[in-house]
Amino acid sequence: MRDFEGYLRGINLGGWLSQCGKKYNEEHYHSFITKKDIDLIASWGMDHVRLPVDYNVVQNEDGSFIESGFRHIDNCIAWCEANGLKLVLDLHKTCGYVFDDETYCNFFTDRGLQDMFIKLWLEFTRRYGDNENIAFELLNEVTDRSTAEPWNKIAAETIAAIRTLAPKKKIIIGGIYNSSIYGLSLLDAPADENIVFTYHCYSPMIFTHQGAGWIKTMPRDFRTVYPRTAAETRAESAMVYGTDFDAEFDTLGDDVLSVDYFRKLFASAVAVAEKFNVPLYCGEYGVIDLADQDSTLRWYEDIHTALEELHIARAAWSYKQMNFGISDDRNSNIITKLTSNL
Repeated sequence: MRDFEGYLRGINLGGWLSQCGKKYNEEHYHSFITKKDIDLIASWGMDHVRLPVDYNVVQNEDGSFIESGFRHIDNCIAWCEANGLKLVLDLHKTCGYVFDDETYCNFFTDRGLQDMFIKLWLEFTRRYGDNENIAFELLNEVTDRSTAEPWNKIAAETIAAIRTLAPKKKIIIGGIYNSSIYGLSLLDAPADENIVFTYHCYSPMIFTHQGAGWIKTMPRDFRTVYPRTAAETRAESAMVYGTDFDAEFDTLGDDVLSVDYFRKLFASAVAVAEKFNVPLYCGEYGVIDLADQDSTLRWYEDIHTALEELHIARAAWSYKQMNFGISDDRNSNIITKLTSNL
């Protein structure tokens, strides 16, 4: 497994050019993230940012492009370059598919939507393909199992198109079940030596998403702590999700969760990466802002230790707000400890 050089420690800029709710407008784009934010991220010792971008910020429904949207990406690139930071350009949502709406998935069967996707990536490549400090992430969190094979085919075609203009561009790809570790095992062999495999980690979900309003079965007042024993965490998961949601607890007996939990959890991801000798990138990981601070710090310390030991590059979710904000005021008294464990 090779290292993803230059992208070891990063943070996501969620909520700026993606997942904006009713704020897909210039006022929001100009104010949510500024150069001061990138300066602060650099002061934390990060080496890159992951920039989620929704297609509708830069592309109309007819496939034409929105120049003002690209200007915000250009600004971010300039701010990063001024601070010596690299950037992952992540297409977070594409026309016909969004990761948080299972009913909106025509992209995987509609040739026109796939052509629109490739067209957008060719435009990104024309603009940023020569910049060695930018990596491309094709699409955030493919979900349903049925999309695994179509996604492999779409990704291969898109990579081939990008390669006509940028033969050595770093291209990041993840698998099904929201970029799960299991999803890595269903990806096709990398097309070339400049492919990076990515996964996301919010395990155990019962802790990192406690009280989350977007999970239908989650009681809004549910709270838990980290660490607990595997048995306790399994019981809580079964109570909320109606199933043994985190199967990895089977291997841990009644042990208290610790860094060893993450070592074992990431072992299969590392095995896939070693099989193909590709770099591995944990593109999202984090804890909801409803968790207590002591538990939050312990979780970050454990996952950080495992990621460091295994040489897995990563980007925490997320810089501000989005229910996971690292820089939010609530963390002001722990920000030094928190950012040292990203």
